[in-house]
Amino acid sequence: MTGLPQCGALARARPLPPPPDDDRCFALWRAYEMLPNVRGHSLLVAHIATRLAERAVEQGFDVSVEQVRAAAMLHDIAKSYCVRYGGSHAMIGASWVVERTAHYPVAQGVLFHVHWPWPLPEGASICGLPFFIIYADKRVRHDHCVNLKERFEDLLARYGKNAEARQSIRESFAQGKNIERAFTALLKWDMHEDSFDCGRLVEREGGFP
Repeated sequence: MTGLPQCGALARARPLPPPPDDDRCFALWRAYEMLPNVRGHSLLVAHIATRLAERAVEQGFDVSVEQVRAAAMLHDIAKSYCVRYGGSHAMIGASWVVERTAHYPVAQGVLFHVHWPWPLPEGASICGLPFFIIYADKRVRHDHCVNLKERFEDLLARYGKNAEARQSIRESFAQGKNIERAFTALLKWDMHEDSFDCGRLVEREGGFP
């Protein structure tokens, strides 16, 4: 996969470990005291991101479904901490993922899940790990799969406290729409209104792991 910033010399200097599986992600949720509502949101984001990654593989793209799923499971690992104490949950979460898993691509997905700060790559490079996480996250409002418009209306209502915040949210919405259009074309899947068979995945017998 070309066209994405690389993770640095340190990441390339050592063998990449396997991405954390679901059980390892659940253990990290517990270690960092992730709130139940954030766990429900993360499960749904992981479901959608995994479906997209699997579709990309079916269409012949070089995508690690396991890495995508791990990044989606951990994208809000620091959300509960930052609700309590402040800070950037994307930056703190990415640092925790590096420290606990040494898996830089997964950490990159966590770091950039809110917004990609550069122009979107063209062609097949849009099927890179961060963009599956960005898009899946923007399709989940709390623990429900919604379309992008519904998701961003909710974000504006909750976080659009000033002009700067509202502009940032609108820019993220535009980026999400561009990713959606690119995925629709490349994956041959009109996903605008697709619910990804989410159902109520968070209603798990016995509660969360």
